Amino acid sequence: MMKMYRAFFVACVVALLAAGCASGPQYKDMAASIPTLADGQGRIYFFRETSLFGGGIQPEIRVNNTAVGNSIPGAFFYVDEPAGKYTVATKTEVEKDVTFSLNSGETKYVRTSVGLGILVGRITPTLEQAGSAQSIIQGLKYETHIPEPVNQFR
Repeated sequence: MMKMYRAFFVACVVALLAAGCASGPQYKDMAASIPTLADGQGRIYFFRETSLFGGGIQPEIRVNNTAVGNSIPGAFFYVDEPAGKYTVATKTEVEKDVTFSLNSGETKYVRTSVGLGILVGRITPTLEQAGSAQSIIQGLKYETHIPEPVNQFR
């Protein structure tokens, strides 16, 4: 009887982890289709590694107060924006943000990661170095749509 409960528990954990992960194509399968930057534009990549903690916490990511996607475990996406100053923010029980300048032709990488909160986990955006970010993105899936926010407090 105990083995049946253990098997059921393991199946539930696997189902929850799978439900919280990205489902798009791998980076290697779509990298060639990423367009070159238009004149005057910069690119911002957003990515989040898969972890055992916080898979169901997928708040929207906002760039200068405009939703551009969600922080999804195992996923990345990008947006092209004109050169300028940007604030990237996520919000669960508290808002976390990072501010930076984006130059024409420049690429920035914003990692979102889960931290402990009082009621729910917190998703924190941070700027990452190009080399380490590119290495991580190689193993992630491209998120092609903006899902409905989950655990979003407004």
